[in-house]
Amino acid sequence: MFWCGFFPGRKVQSLLMFKANTTIRYSLIDIYFNHLVIKLVTYSESGVDIDLEEVTVRALTQKLKETLQFQDVITESGHFAALVRLGNQGLAMSTDGVGSKILVAEMMDKYDTVGIDCVAMVVNDLICVGARPLAMVDYLAVEKPDPEAARQIAEGLAEGCRQAQVAMIGGETASLPGIVRNFDLAATGIGLVDLEKIVAGDKIGEGDVILGIQSSGIHSNGLSLARRVFFQEAGLQVDDPLPTDEKVTVGEALLEPTRIYVQAINELLEEVEVHGLAHITGGGFTNLKRLKKGVGYHIDDLPSPHPLFKFISSQGVDDEEIYRVFNMGIGFAVILSPENAQQAIDILEKHYPTQIIGQVTTDPAGKVEVKSFQGGWIEL
Repeated sequence: MFWCGFFPGRKVQSLLMFKANTTIRYSLIDIYFNHLVIKLVTYSESGVDIDLEEVTVRALTQKLKETLQFQDVITESGHFAALVRLGNQGLAMSTDGVGSKILVAEMMDKYDTVGIDCVAMVVNDLICVGARPLAMVDYLAVEKPDPEAARQIAEGLAEGCRQAQVAMIGGETASLPGIVRNFDLAATGIGLVDLEKIVAGDKIGEGDVILGIQSSGIHSNGLSLARRVFFQEAGLQVDDPLPTDEKVTVGEALLEPTRIYVQAINELLEEVEVHGLAHITGGGFTNLKRLKKGVGYHIDDLPSPHPLFKFISSQGVDDEEIYRVFNMGIGFAVILSPENAQQAIDILEKHYPTQIIGQVTTDPAGKVEVKSFQGGWIEL
């Protein structure tokens, strides 16, 4: 199947979904690959040609970047959301989808949480530039209309909007037999930020601390690899107990909704000067590289990973790949001066567990160094 969402001048985050459900992130200026959604062997076995995908993306962006001249685009390429100048404010835009988490929902015949994921993936990107999310539109493509599934999806979308305090003001539902199997769900969101309050990452400097806000689990990235590990390599079913935490089933662990960080970050930005904000999604901690060039990130104190990640690790996925693919327990990162760290933690802890996970270094190569839960060091 194929779906493409496009916004002028972004740091556009768009989705190209091929048969293997591989996700590519790209902008009109630079191209970013979420290239380790699954292990290289899995790419090969599923017939995914990464080089051809890169050529395909370039074919789209080379012409479309000419449209940047039509608006005053603020953000530099690669950020989590696009910003267009609108008077004394920036209009932030972001688009994203649920990805192959939908396939787990289908296996469980349970669709009332993927709408939360859909909202979360969009609004968590918008807040990375300091914007307050305002409204969204959704896109639901279906193989054939299913009123009950649609009702459940709507429940999740409504709950996600409630958590983010945004309005779902419209959308599109398309019946696409022969193109879509079951359904695909994506959304676009907008937000506003005063120009002087934009968080672009330019103030990040050596000695800044990195706060990590914990995730609820896998969120909405890396599901292709996770599904392969659980259902093909380990031979488990969705209703089997999670081997590393038998209080939940495999399906429940995989479907746990993505956390929405809007209220926590909005409150933080009202009280504390923040230098950088990063949504830790596909690509894991490599997302930090999107904030500023010329600095590195030394991450040495992560919380114990979710049992789901521990099981995936036990099935032969090496440390470097697992930290490139998954959030590994941290769903959002905040970068700020050390003197403001405790105040920020006190605010964020009212919403989700938060701790200092590392610090910013001077590094022209922009490396991310992570101490794994196994004790070794990984360079991303």
